[in-house]
Amino acid sequence: MGAAVPLIACSALAAGALVVRSDRARAWLLLASLVLAPVILAIHVRDSDQLATLRERPALAAAALAGGLALVVLLALLFRRIPTALAVAALVTLPLRLPLAVAGASANLLLGLYLVVAAGVLAWAAPRLRAPAVAGAGAGDGRRPGALEWALAVVLVLYAAQSAYSDGHDRALENVVFFYVPFAALYVLLSRLEWTARLQGIALGTLAGLAAALTAVGYVEYATRHILLNPKVIASNQVEEYFRVNSLFFDPNIFGRFLAIVLVLAMAWMLWRSRGRQVALAAPGAAFVFGGLLLTLSQSSFAALLAGLAVLAALRWSVRRTLAAVALALVVALAAIALGTDAFKGGKLANRATSGRAALVEGGLRLARERPLTGWGSGAFAREYRRAEAVSVERASSASHTIPITVLAEQGAGGLLAYLVLLGCALARLLRGARGAGPARAAIAAAFVALVVHTLLYAAFLEDPLAWALLAVGTALASAGAGRDTAVFEDERGVAGGRVGSEDERGVAGSVDSVDSEDARSTRAARREPAPRAGEPATESEGA
Repeated sequence: MGAAVPLIACSALAAGALVVRSDRARAWLLLASLVLAPVILAIHVRDSDQLATLRERPALAAAALAGGLALVVLLALLFRRIPTALAVAALVTLPLRLPLAVAGASANLLLGLYLVVAAGVLAWAAPRLRAPAVAGAGAGDGRRPGALEWALAVVLVLYAAQSAYSDGHDRALENVVFFYVPFAALYVLLSRLEWTARLQGIALGTLAGLAAALTAVGYVEYATRHILLNPKVIASNQVEEYFRVNSLFFDPNIFGRFLAIVLVLAMAWMLWRSRGRQVALAAPGAAFVFGGLLLTLSQSSFAALLAGLAVLAALRWSVRRTLAAVALALVVALAAIALGTDAFKGGKLANRATSGRAALVEGGLRLARERPLTGWGSGAFAREYRRAEAVSVERASSASHTIPITVLAEQGAGGLLAYLVLLGCALARLLRGARGAGPARAAIAAAFVALVVHTLLYAAFLEDPLAWALLAVGTALASAGAGRDTAVFEDERGVAGGRVGSEDERGVAGSVDSVDSEDARSTRAARREPAPRAGEPATESEGA
Protein backbone atom coordinates (compact mmCIF):
# COMPACT_ATOMS: atom_id res chain seq x y z
CA MET A 1 0.00 0.00 0.00
CA GLY A 2 2.86 2.38 0.83
CA ALA A 3 4.21 2.29 -2.72
CA ALA A 4 0.79 3.26 -4.09
CA VAL A 5 0.39 6.36 -1.91
CA PRO A 6 2.51 8.69 -4.11
CA LEU A 7 0.74 7.33 -7.18
CA ILE A 8 -2.67 8.03 -5.65
CA ALA A 9 -1.55 11.52 -4.65
CA CYS A 10 -0.32 12.27 -8.18
CA SER A 11 -3.56 11.01 -9.73
CA ALA A 12 -5.60 13.00 -7.22
CA LEU A 13 -3.76 16.19 -8.20
CA ALA A 14 -4.49 15.59 -11.88
CA ALA A 15 -8.11 14.70 -11.10
CA GLY A 16 -8.50 17.86 -9.05
CA ALA A 17 -7.25 19.94 -11.97
CA LEU A 18 -10.10 18.50 -14.05
CA VAL A 19 -12.92 19.34 -11.64
CA VAL A 20 -11.87 22.39 -9.63
CA ARG A 21 -13.60 25.65 -10.62
CA SER A 22 -10.84 28.11 -9.73
CA ASP A 23 -8.24 28.62 -12.44
CA ARG A 24 -5.68 29.58 -9.81
CA ALA A 25 -6.24 26.33 -7.93
CA ARG A 26 -6.19 24.43 -11.23
CA ALA A 27 -2.84 25.98 -12.09
CA TRP A 28 -1.32 24.85 -8.78
CA LEU A 29 -2.73 21.35 -9.17
CA LEU A 30 -1.41 20.98 -12.71
CA LEU A 31 2.06 22.17 -11.76
CA ALA A 32 2.16 19.93 -8.71
CA SER A 33 1.08 16.84 -10.66
CA LEU A 34 3.64 17.45 -13.41
CA VAL A 35 6.39 17.86 -10.81
CA LEU A 36 5.39 14.85 -8.73
CA ALA A 37 5.05 12.47 -11.72
CA PRO A 38 8.72 12.60 -12.82
CA VAL A 39 9.83 12.43 -9.18
CA ILE A 40 7.87 9.19 -8.76
CA LEU A 41 9.38 7.87 -11.98
CA ALA A 42 12.91 8.83 -10.95
CA ILE A 43 12.54 7.00 -7.64
CA HIS A 44 11.08 4.01 -9.47
CA VAL A 45 14.02 3.68 -11.90
CA ARG A 46 16.80 5.01 -9.66
CA ASP A 47 18.63 1.65 -9.60
CA SER A 48 18.10 0.76 -13.25
CA ASP A 49 20.96 0.28 -15.69
CA GLN A 50 19.60 3.07 -17.89
CA LEU A 51 20.51 5.66 -15.22
CA ALA A 52 23.96 4.24 -14.49
CA THR A 53 25.66 6.79 -16.74
CA LEU A 54 23.84 9.70 -15.11
CA ARG A 55 24.61 8.42 -11.61
CA GLU A 56 28.29 8.11 -12.45
CA ARG A 57 28.40 11.50 -14.17
CA PRO A 58 26.29 13.95 -12.14
CA ALA A 59 27.51 16.90 -14.22
CA LEU A 60 26.00 15.30 -17.31
CA ALA A 61 22.74 14.71 -15.45
CA ALA A 62 22.63 18.33 -14.33
CA ALA A 63 23.34 19.57 -17.85
CA ALA A 64 20.60 17.36 -19.30
CA LEU A 65 18.12 18.61 -16.70
CA ALA A 66 19.06 22.24 -17.30
CA GLY A 67 18.73 21.78 -21.07
CA GLY A 68 15.29 20.22 -20.70
CA LEU A 69 14.08 22.99 -18.41
CA ALA A 70 15.42 25.66 -20.77
CA LEU A 71 13.56 24.07 -23.68
CA VAL A 72 10.35 23.98 -21.66
CA VAL A 73 10.69 27.67 -20.78
CA LEU A 74 11.35 28.66 -24.39
CA LEU A 75 8.32 26.69 -25.56
CA ALA A 76 6.22 28.25 -22.80
CA LEU A 77 7.17 31.73 -23.99
CA LEU A 78 6.20 30.75 -27.54
CA PHE A 79 2.85 29.31 -26.43
CA ARG A 80 2.10 32.37 -24.33
CA ARG A 81 2.77 34.66 -27.27
CA ILE A 82 1.11 32.44 -29.92
CA PRO A 83 -1.57 30.22 -28.33
CA THR A 84 -2.23 28.37 -31.59
CA ALA A 85 1.36 27.10 -31.50
CA LEU A 86 0.40 24.93 -28.52
CA ALA A 87 -2.30 23.14 -30.52
CA VAL A 88 0.00 22.62 -33.50
CA ALA A 89 2.86 21.34 -31.35
CA ALA A 90 0.54 18.97 -29.49
CA LEU A 91 -0.92 17.57 -32.72
CA VAL A 92 2.51 17.06 -34.28
CA THR A 93 3.81 15.15 -31.25
CA LEU A 94 0.60 13.20 -30.49
CA PRO A 95 1.46 10.08 -32.50
CA LEU A 96 5.25 10.06 -32.21
CA ARG A 97 6.39 7.48 -29.64
CA LEU A 98 9.98 6.54 -28.91
CA PRO A 99 10.71 3.00 -27.65
CA LEU A 100 12.84 3.26 -24.50
CA ALA A 101 13.84 0.81 -21.79
CA VAL A 102 12.34 1.73 -18.42
CA ALA A 103 13.07 -0.31 -15.28
CA GLY A 104 14.01 -3.37 -17.31
CA ALA A 105 10.97 -3.21 -19.62
CA SER A 106 10.35 -1.55 -22.97
CA ALA A 107 7.96 1.40 -23.07
CA ASN A 108 6.91 3.59 -25.99
CA LEU A 109 7.09 7.13 -24.69
CA LEU A 110 5.77 10.41 -26.09
CA LEU A 111 8.78 12.47 -25.08
CA GLY A 112 7.97 15.31 -27.45
CA LEU A 113 4.40 15.55 -26.19
CA TYR A 114 5.60 15.59 -22.58
CA LEU A 115 7.72 18.66 -23.33
CA VAL A 116 4.79 20.35 -25.07
CA VAL A 117 2.43 19.61 -22.16
CA ALA A 118 4.93 20.85 -19.56
CA ALA A 119 5.51 24.06 -21.51
CA GLY A 120 1.79 24.52 -22.11
CA VAL A 121 1.00 24.16 -18.42
CA LEU A 122 3.71 26.66 -17.53
CA ALA A 123 2.41 29.15 -20.11
CA TRP A 124 -1.18 28.74 -18.94
CA ALA A 125 -0.46 28.72 -15.20
CA ALA A 126 2.06 31.56 -14.92
CA PRO A 127 -0.31 34.52 -15.53
CA ARG A 128 -2.96 32.98 -13.25
CA LEU A 129 -0.50 32.68 -10.39
CA ARG A 130 1.24 36.01 -10.95
CA ALA A 131 -1.72 38.32 -10.26
CA PRO A 132 -3.84 36.78 -7.49
CA ALA A 133 -4.85 40.13 -6.05
CA VAL A 134 -6.72 41.28 -9.15
CA ALA A 135 -10.48 41.05 -8.73
CA GLY A 136 -11.74 37.89 -10.35
CA ALA A 137 -8.28 36.55 -11.10
CA GLY A 138 -8.25 32.78 -10.96
CA ALA A 139 -12.02 32.60 -10.67
CA GLY A 140 -12.31 30.33 -13.69
CA ASP A 141 -13.77 30.70 -17.14
CA GLY A 142 -17.42 30.43 -16.10
CA ARG A 143 -17.59 26.77 -17.06
CA ARG A 144 -18.54 24.35 -14.34
CA PRO A 145 -17.00 20.87 -14.51
CA GLY A 146 -19.51 18.53 -16.08
CA ALA A 147 -20.20 14.84 -15.74
CA LEU A 148 -17.34 14.02 -18.13
CA GLU A 149 -14.73 15.79 -16.02
CA TRP A 150 -15.96 14.09 -12.86
CA ALA A 151 -15.98 10.71 -14.59
CA LEU A 152 -12.40 11.22 -15.77
CA ALA A 153 -11.35 12.24 -12.28
CA VAL A 154 -12.93 9.15 -10.71
CA VAL A 155 -11.29 6.84 -13.24
CA LEU A 156 -7.85 8.37 -12.59
CA VAL A 157 -8.05 8.09 -8.81
CA LEU A 158 -9.65 4.64 -8.85
CA TYR A 159 -6.98 3.26 -11.17
CA ALA A 160 -4.19 4.53 -8.93
CA ALA A 161 -5.92 3.28 -5.78
CA GLN A 162 -6.36 -0.22 -7.20
CA SER A 163 -2.64 -0.47 -7.86
CA ALA A 164 -2.22 -0.88 -4.09
CA TYR A 165 -3.08 -4.61 -4.21
CA SER A 166 -1.80 -5.30 -7.74
CA ASP A 167 1.12 -7.53 -8.68
CA GLY A 168 1.47 -5.33 -11.72
CA HIS A 169 2.23 -2.15 -9.78
CA ASP A 170 5.07 -1.25 -12.17
CA ARG A 171 2.70 -1.31 -15.13
CA ALA A 172 0.13 0.78 -13.26
CA LEU A 173 2.82 3.30 -12.30
CA GLU A 174 3.90 3.65 -15.92
CA ASN A 175 0.32 4.17 -17.08
CA VAL A 176 -0.30 6.88 -14.50
CA VAL A 177 3.01 8.70 -14.89
CA PHE A 178 3.45 8.36 -18.65
CA PHE A 179 -0.17 8.64 -19.77
CA TYR A 180 -2.97 9.58 -17.40
CA VAL A 181 -1.39 12.53 -15.59
CA PRO A 182 0.18 14.33 -18.60
CA PHE A 183 -2.88 13.60 -20.76
CA ALA A 184 -5.19 15.08 -18.13
CA ALA A 185 -3.10 18.24 -18.32
CA LEU A 186 -3.35 18.11 -22.12
CA TYR A 187 -7.14 17.91 -21.81
CA VAL A 188 -7.21 21.02 -19.63
CA LEU A 189 -5.05 22.97 -22.06
CA LEU A 190 -6.80 22.01 -25.29
CA SER A 191 -10.31 22.32 -23.89
CA ARG A 192 -9.58 25.93 -22.89
CA LEU A 193 -8.20 27.03 -26.21
CA GLU A 194 -10.51 29.01 -28.47
CA TRP A 195 -10.93 26.69 -31.45
CA THR A 196 -11.62 29.32 -34.07
CA ALA A 197 -12.10 28.56 -37.76
CA ARG A 198 -8.48 29.46 -38.40
CA LEU A 199 -7.18 27.14 -35.68
CA GLN A 200 -9.39 24.32 -36.92
CA GLY A 201 -8.02 24.74 -40.43
CA ILE A 202 -4.46 24.69 -39.14
CA ALA A 203 -5.17 21.60 -37.03
CA LEU A 204 -6.80 19.70 -39.88
CA GLY A 205 -3.99 20.60 -42.25
CA THR A 206 -1.39 19.57 -39.68
CA LEU A 207 -2.97 16.16 -39.11
CA ALA A 208 -3.46 15.58 -42.84
CA GLY A 209 0.14 16.50 -43.62
CA LEU A 210 1.43 14.35 -40.77
CA ALA A 211 -0.68 11.39 -41.90
CA ALA A 212 0.58 11.76 -45.47
CA ALA A 213 4.21 11.90 -44.34
CA LEU A 214 3.85 8.86 -42.08
CA THR A 215 2.03 7.01 -44.86
CA ALA A 216 4.91 7.75 -47.22
CA VAL A 217 7.26 6.11 -44.72
CA GLY A 218 4.93 3.11 -44.70
CA TYR A 219 5.08 2.89 -48.50
CA VAL A 220 8.87 2.92 -48.34
CA GLU A 221 8.79 0.13 -45.76
CA TYR A 222 6.55 -1.94 -48.00
CA ALA A 223 8.65 -1.31 -51.11
CA THR A 224 11.94 -2.15 -49.37
CA ARG A 225 10.48 -4.89 -47.14
CA HIS A 226 12.27 -3.27 -44.21
CA ILE A 227 10.47 -2.30 -40.97
CA LEU A 228 11.98 0.53 -38.94
CA LEU A 229 10.62 -0.39 -35.50
CA ASN A 230 9.29 -3.34 -33.47
CA PRO A 231 11.25 -6.60 -33.64
CA LYS A 232 8.03 -8.62 -33.28
CA VAL A 233 6.59 -7.16 -36.48
CA ILE A 234 9.91 -7.69 -38.24
CA ALA A 235 9.96 -11.35 -37.19
CA SER A 236 6.32 -11.83 -38.14
CA ASN A 237 6.87 -10.38 -41.61
CA GLN A 238 9.67 -12.87 -42.18
CA VAL A 239 7.52 -15.95 -41.60
CA GLU A 240 4.05 -14.84 -42.76
CA GLU A 241 2.79 -14.56 -46.30
CA TYR A 242 1.69 -10.97 -45.72
CA PHE A 243 3.77 -7.88 -44.93
CA ARG A 244 2.59 -5.24 -42.42
CA VAL A 245 3.95 -1.70 -42.10
CA ASN A 246 4.01 0.49 -39.01
CA SER A 247 5.83 3.62 -40.27
CA LEU A 248 7.31 5.49 -37.28
CA PHE A 249 4.84 3.83 -34.92
CA PHE A 250 5.87 0.83 -32.87
CA ASP A 251 2.59 -0.97 -33.58
CA PRO A 252 0.83 -1.37 -36.97
CA ASN A 253 -2.56 -1.31 -35.24
CA ILE A 254 -1.90 2.01 -33.51
CA PHE A 255 -0.59 3.40 -36.81
CA GLY A 256 -3.80 2.20 -38.45
CA ARG A 257 -5.87 3.83 -35.71
CA PHE A 258 -4.21 7.18 -36.31
CA LEU A 259 -4.77 6.98 -40.07
CA ALA A 260 -8.41 5.93 -39.60
CA ILE A 261 -9.12 8.92 -37.35
CA VAL A 262 -7.47 11.35 -39.76
CA LEU A 263 -9.51 9.85 -42.61
CA VAL A 264 -12.73 10.34 -40.63
CA LEU A 265 -11.85 14.00 -40.03
CA ALA A 266 -10.97 14.47 -43.71
CA MET A 267 -14.20 12.82 -44.84
CA ALA A 268 -16.19 15.18 -42.61
CA TRP A 269 -14.53 18.11 -44.34
CA MET A 270 -15.37 16.70 -47.77
CA LEU A 271 -18.97 15.79 -46.92
CA TRP A 272 -19.80 19.37 -46.02
CA ARG A 273 -18.20 21.02 -49.05
CA SER A 274 -20.41 22.40 -51.80
CA ARG A 275 -17.78 22.66 -54.53
CA GLY A 276 -16.93 19.38 -56.18
CA ARG A 277 -13.58 20.75 -57.30
CA GLN A 278 -12.31 21.06 -53.74
CA VAL A 279 -13.45 17.53 -52.93
CA ALA A 280 -11.78 16.26 -56.11
CA LEU A 281 -8.52 17.88 -55.05
CA ALA A 282 -8.71 16.40 -51.54
CA ALA A 283 -9.75 12.90 -52.67
CA PRO A 284 -6.29 11.81 -53.95
CA GLY A 285 -4.75 12.71 -50.61
CA ALA A 286 -7.37 10.69 -48.76
CA ALA A 287 -6.80 7.77 -51.15
CA PHE A 288 -3.04 8.01 -50.50
CA VAL A 289 -3.57 7.77 -46.75
CA PHE A 290 -6.13 4.98 -47.16
CA GLY A 291 -3.50 3.03 -49.07
CA GLY A 292 -1.25 3.30 -46.03
CA LEU A 293 -4.10 2.02 -43.87
CA LEU A 294 -4.44 -1.00 -46.16
CA LEU A 295 -0.74 -1.81 -45.74
CA THR A 296 -1.11 -2.01 -41.95
CA LEU A 297 -3.50 -4.98 -42.36
CA SER A 298 -5.18 -3.77 -39.17
CA GLN A 299 -8.71 -5.20 -39.09
CA SER A 300 -9.53 -3.14 -35.99
CA SER A 301 -8.58 0.04 -37.86
CA PHE A 302 -10.83 -0.85 -40.79
CA ALA A 303 -13.71 -1.39 -38.37
CA ALA A 304 -12.94 1.93 -36.67
CA LEU A 305 -12.98 3.75 -40.01
CA LEU A 306 -16.34 2.23 -40.95
CA ALA A 307 -17.80 3.16 -37.55
CA GLY A 308 -16.64 6.76 -37.91
CA LEU A 309 -18.07 7.02 -41.41
CA ALA A 310 -21.40 5.63 -40.17
CA VAL A 311 -21.59 8.34 -37.50
CA LEU A 312 -20.86 10.98 -40.13
CA ALA A 313 -23.63 9.61 -42.32
CA ALA A 314 -26.09 9.68 -39.43
CA LEU A 315 -25.20 13.26 -38.49
CA ARG A 316 -25.09 14.49 -42.09
CA TRP A 317 -28.20 12.75 -43.43
CA SER A 318 -30.51 10.24 -41.69
CA VAL A 319 -30.10 8.45 -38.38
CA ARG A 320 -32.71 5.79 -39.18
CA ARG A 321 -31.33 4.93 -42.60
CA THR A 322 -27.80 4.80 -41.26
CA LEU A 323 -28.84 2.45 -38.45
CA ALA A 324 -30.58 0.21 -40.97
CA ALA A 325 -27.51 0.16 -43.23
CA VAL A 326 -25.21 -0.58 -40.28
CA ALA A 327 -27.45 -3.45 -39.13
CA LEU A 328 -27.44 -4.95 -42.61
CA ALA A 329 -23.67 -4.55 -42.89
CA LEU A 330 -23.15 -6.28 -39.54
CA VAL A 331 -25.29 -9.23 -40.59
CA VAL A 332 -23.36 -9.59 -43.85
CA ALA A 333 -20.01 -9.23 -42.07
CA LEU A 334 -20.87 -11.83 -39.42
CA ALA A 335 -22.06 -14.23 -42.09
CA ALA A 336 -18.87 -13.73 -44.08
CA ILE A 337 -16.73 -14.30 -40.98
CA ALA A 338 -18.68 -17.42 -40.07
CA LEU A 339 -18.37 -18.88 -43.57
CA GLY A 340 -14.87 -17.72 -44.44
CA THR A 341 -12.98 -18.13 -41.15
CA ASP A 342 -12.84 -20.29 -38.04
CA ALA A 343 -13.50 -17.35 -35.71
CA PHE A 344 -16.72 -18.89 -34.31
CA LYS A 345 -15.47 -22.48 -33.99
CA GLY A 346 -13.71 -21.90 -30.67
CA GLY A 347 -10.42 -23.26 -29.36
CA LYS A 348 -7.21 -23.03 -31.36
CA LEU A 349 -9.04 -22.46 -34.63
CA ALA A 350 -10.75 -19.32 -33.31
CA ASN A 351 -7.52 -18.12 -31.74
CA ARG A 352 -5.64 -18.51 -35.01
CA ALA A 353 -8.41 -16.80 -36.99
CA THR A 354 -8.41 -13.80 -34.63
CA SER A 355 -4.59 -13.47 -34.41
CA GLY A 356 -4.56 -14.56 -30.78
CA ARG A 357 -7.34 -12.24 -29.60
CA ALA A 358 -9.75 -15.08 -28.77
CA ALA A 359 -7.35 -16.61 -26.25
CA LEU A 360 -6.69 -13.24 -24.62
CA VAL A 361 -10.42 -12.52 -24.32
CA GLU A 362 -11.17 -15.96 -22.89
CA GLY A 363 -8.28 -15.68 -20.45
CA GLY A 364 -9.43 -12.21 -19.39
CA LEU A 365 -12.95 -13.48 -18.70
CA ARG A 366 -11.58 -16.35 -16.59
CA LEU A 367 -9.51 -13.88 -14.57
CA ALA A 368 -12.57 -11.69 -14.08
CA ARG A 369 -14.61 -14.62 -12.79
CA GLU A 370 -11.98 -15.36 -10.14
CA ARG A 371 -12.22 -11.85 -8.66
CA PRO A 372 -15.44 -10.29 -9.97
CA LEU A 373 -15.68 -7.42 -7.48
CA THR A 374 -12.18 -6.05 -6.99
CA GLY A 375 -10.24 -7.53 -9.91
CA TRP A 376 -6.54 -8.34 -9.74
CA GLY A 377 -5.41 -4.74 -9.50
CA SER A 378 -4.43 -2.05 -11.99
CA GLY A 379 -1.85 -3.16 -14.53
CA ALA A 380 -1.97 -6.80 -13.43
CA PHE A 381 -3.42 -8.38 -16.58
CA ALA A 382 -0.14 -9.52 -18.17
CA ARG A 383 1.28 -11.06 -15.00
CA GLU A 384 -1.95 -12.78 -13.99
CA TYR A 385 -2.62 -14.01 -17.52
CA ARG A 386 0.81 -15.64 -17.64
CA ARG A 387 0.18 -17.25 -14.26
CA ALA A 388 -3.29 -18.52 -15.06
CA GLU A 389 -2.63 -19.68 -18.62
CA ALA A 390 0.95 -20.91 -18.04
CA VAL A 391 2.28 -19.06 -21.09
CA SER A 392 5.59 -17.34 -21.74
CA VAL A 393 6.23 -13.64 -21.72
CA GLU A 394 6.32 -13.66 -25.52
CA ARG A 395 2.81 -15.14 -25.75
CA ALA A 396 1.30 -12.89 -23.07
CA SER A 397 -0.01 -9.39 -23.56
CA SER A 398 -0.47 -6.32 -21.40
CA ALA A 399 -4.21 -6.27 -22.22
CA SER A 400 -6.95 -8.53 -23.50
CA HIS A 401 -7.29 -6.43 -26.67
CA THR A 402 -10.83 -5.63 -25.53
CA ILE A 403 -10.78 -2.71 -23.12
CA PRO A 404 -13.94 -3.60 -21.12
CA ILE A 405 -12.61 -7.11 -20.42
CA THR A 406 -9.20 -5.77 -19.44
CA VAL A 407 -10.84 -3.30 -17.05
CA LEU A 408 -13.08 -6.02 -15.61
CA ALA A 409 -10.14 -8.39 -15.04
CA GLU A 410 -7.93 -5.72 -13.46
CA GLN A 411 -10.42 -3.51 -11.63
CA GLY A 412 -13.51 -5.64 -11.17
CA ALA A 413 -17.11 -4.51 -11.30
CA GLY A 414 -16.34 -1.09 -9.82
CA GLY A 415 -13.74 -0.33 -12.46
CA LEU A 416 -16.01 -1.53 -15.25
CA LEU A 417 -18.84 0.66 -13.97
CA ALA A 418 -16.52 3.69 -13.87
CA TYR A 419 -15.39 2.94 -17.43
CA LEU A 420 -18.97 2.63 -18.72
CA VAL A 421 -20.03 5.85 -17.01
CA LEU A 422 -17.01 7.62 -18.51
CA LEU A 423 -17.86 6.29 -21.96
CA GLY A 424 -21.48 7.38 -21.61
CA CYS A 425 -20.51 10.87 -20.45
CA ALA A 426 -18.01 11.24 -23.28
CA LEU A 427 -20.50 10.22 -25.95
CA ALA A 428 -23.15 12.48 -24.44
CA ARG A 429 -20.75 15.43 -24.42
CA LEU A 430 -19.74 14.97 -28.05
CA LEU A 431 -23.06 13.89 -29.57
CA ARG A 432 -25.43 16.19 -27.72
CA GLY A 433 -26.54 18.78 -30.22
CA ALA A 434 -23.98 17.64 -32.81
CA ARG A 435 -26.65 16.87 -35.40
CA GLY A 436 -27.40 20.15 -37.11
CA ALA A 437 -24.74 22.01 -35.12
CA GLY A 438 -22.15 21.76 -37.85
CA PRO A 439 -19.51 19.49 -39.33
CA ALA A 440 -16.76 20.41 -36.87
CA ARG A 441 -18.59 18.81 -33.96
CA ALA A 442 -19.74 15.95 -36.18
CA ALA A 443 -16.14 15.28 -37.19
CA ILE A 444 -14.92 15.14 -33.59
CA ALA A 445 -17.82 12.92 -32.49
CA ALA A 446 -17.30 10.51 -35.39
CA ALA A 447 -13.54 10.34 -34.80
CA PHE A 448 -14.07 9.56 -31.11
CA VAL A 449 -16.55 6.79 -31.92
CA ALA A 450 -14.00 5.36 -34.34
CA LEU A 451 -11.39 5.37 -31.60
CA VAL A 452 -13.75 3.67 -29.13
CA VAL A 453 -14.54 0.92 -31.65
CA HIS A 454 -10.81 0.39 -32.16
CA THR A 455 -10.30 -0.01 -28.40
CA LEU A 456 -13.01 -2.66 -28.30
CA LEU A 457 -11.00 -4.71 -30.80
CA TYR A 458 -7.47 -3.83 -29.76
CA ALA A 459 -6.30 -1.89 -26.71
CA ALA A 460 -5.24 1.50 -25.29
CA PHE A 461 -8.09 3.88 -24.49
CA LEU A 462 -6.99 6.50 -21.97
CA GLU A 463 -3.40 5.49 -22.74
CA ASP A 464 -3.86 7.10 -26.16
CA PRO A 465 -3.50 10.91 -26.21
CA LEU A 466 -5.84 11.04 -29.21
CA ALA A 467 -8.74 10.09 -26.92
CA TRP A 468 -8.01 13.01 -24.57
CA ALA A 469 -7.42 15.42 -27.47
CA LEU A 470 -10.72 14.55 -29.16
CA LEU A 471 -12.60 14.93 -25.88
CA ALA A 472 -10.89 18.27 -25.21
CA VAL A 473 -11.63 19.75 -28.63
CA GLY A 474 -15.20 18.43 -28.54
CA THR A 475 -15.67 19.99 -25.12
CA ALA A 476 -14.33 23.34 -26.33
CA LEU A 477 -16.66 23.35 -29.35
CA ALA A 478 -19.69 22.31 -27.30
CA SER A 479 -18.97 24.91 -24.63
CA ALA A 480 -18.50 27.71 -27.14
CA GLY A 481 -21.52 26.76 -29.24
CA ALA A 482 -19.10 26.72 -32.14
CA GLY A 483 -21.11 24.55 -34.46
CA ARG A 484 -22.18 27.14 -37.04
CA ASP A 485 -19.26 29.45 -36.36
CA THR A 486 -16.55 27.02 -37.47
CA ALA A 487 -16.10 27.97 -41.09
CA VAL A 488 -13.22 25.63 -41.88
CA PHE A 489 -15.67 22.74 -42.14
CA GLU A 490 -18.53 24.77 -43.65
CA ASP A 491 -19.25 25.01 -47.32
CA GLU A 492 -18.65 28.21 -49.21
CA ARG A 493 -22.22 29.41 -48.70
CA GLY A 494 -21.62 29.55 -44.95
CA VAL A 495 -24.06 26.71 -44.36
CA ALA A 496 -22.95 24.30 -41.70
CA GLY A 497 -24.66 21.47 -43.55
CA GLY A 498 -27.19 18.93 -42.43
CA ARG A 499 -30.69 19.74 -41.35
CA VAL A 500 -31.50 20.22 -37.71
CA GLY A 501 -32.78 16.91 -36.42
CA SER A 502 -36.16 16.36 -34.90
CA GLU A 503 -36.66 16.69 -31.19
CA ASP A 504 -36.45 12.91 -30.79
CA GLU A 505 -33.25 12.72 -32.81
CA ARG A 506 -31.66 15.53 -30.86
CA GLY A 507 -32.56 13.71 -27.68
CA VAL A 508 -30.72 10.53 -28.65
CA ALA A 509 -27.53 11.83 -27.12
CA GLY A 510 -29.21 14.08 -24.58
CA SER A 511 -27.73 14.23 -21.12
CA VAL A 512 -27.70 16.47 -18.08
CA ASP A 513 -24.34 18.09 -18.65
CA SER A 514 -23.09 21.41 -17.44
CA VAL A 515 -21.41 22.18 -20.76
CA ASP A 516 -24.72 23.68 -21.85
CA SER A 517 -25.38 25.24 -18.47
CA GLU A 518 -26.47 28.80 -17.78
CA ASP A 519 -22.82 29.77 -17.36
CA ALA A 520 -21.95 28.42 -20.81
CA ARG A 521 -24.95 30.14 -22.41
CA SER A 522 -23.95 33.38 -20.71
CA THR A 523 -20.45 32.97 -22.10
CA ARG A 524 -21.81 32.51 -25.62
CA ALA A 525 -24.03 35.55 -25.22
CA ALA A 526 -21.07 37.57 -24.03
CA ARG A 527 -19.13 36.66 -27.16
CA ARG A 528 -21.83 38.24 -29.30
CA GLU A 529 -21.52 41.59 -27.52
CA PRO A 530 -19.91 44.44 -29.49
CA ALA A 531 -16.20 45.04 -29.14
CA PRO A 532 -15.11 47.50 -26.42
CA ARG A 533 -14.81 51.14 -27.39
CA ALA A 534 -11.47 52.86 -27.65
CA GLY A 535 -9.88 53.22 -24.26
CA GLU A 536 -11.79 50.37 -22.68
CA PRO A 537 -9.80 47.31 -21.56
CA ALA A 538 -10.28 44.16 -23.63
CA THR A 539 -10.88 40.79 -22.01
CA GLU A 540 -7.79 38.62 -21.82
CA SER A 541 -7.85 35.63 -24.14
CA GLU A 542 -8.35 32.27 -22.48
CA GLY A 543 -5.88 30.56 -24.78
CA ALA A 544 -2.88 28.92 -23.20
